[in-house]
Amino acid sequence: MSLCVLALLPATWLFVAASDRLREVSDVPRTDVAVVFGAGLWGGEPSPYLAHRLDAAAKLYRAGRVKVVLVTGDNSREEYDEPDAMRVYLTRHGVPDGRIVSDYAGFDTWDSCVRAKKIFGVDRAVLISQGFHIRRAVALCEAAGVDSYGVGVEAKHDVTWYYGGTRELFAAGKAALDAVFEPDPRFLGPVEVGVQRALASDTR
Repeated sequence: MSLCVLALLPATWLFVAASDRLREVSDVPRTDVAVVFGAGLWGGEPSPYLAHRLDAAAKLYRAGRVKVVLVTGDNSREEYDEPDAMRVYLTRHGVPDGRIVSDYAGFDTWDSCVRAKKIFGVDRAVLISQGFHIRRAVALCEAAGVDSYGVGVEAKHDVTWYYGGTRELFAAGKAALDAVFEPDPRFLGPVEVGVQRALASDTR
């Protein structure tokens, strides 16, 4: 019983840490930056799960609730580029290219949160992901110093959804360790001014 309690502690921490930070697209606070986490590509295009996240970001932008969208994902291989695919999708759905900033080294949630803060200078953001992941994203970005609100988008309860939900139980342990020990991302790199430049050029 003690082992079971210990195993569930990280998941409980995620639930509590994000409990008052979850919102809907319609009532999320107006914030300069939205962060969209990568969720895989299918044939070079955003997967259905990623497309739902991007749809929510585009809706927030069109409603004037965010000014800039930071897309963060994996570009560790030349033939696999999540951020650029996300950028193309957003421009097709009404977000101007100049309002999109790409993080090509968002290899996992912790890396994306730390880089948003340290590399892109984001202090406050709306995070967008599926419901099974959004609590972890909020808790980790808060731990990384980003004042965060989370929007968990709807998702069909298919095999991917059940896999994602199960995976979160194991990912919660790593998230807790990341929050405690604050390791450097896999790749940190130089400071980027893309977010500040996009905000400075905002004319709305």
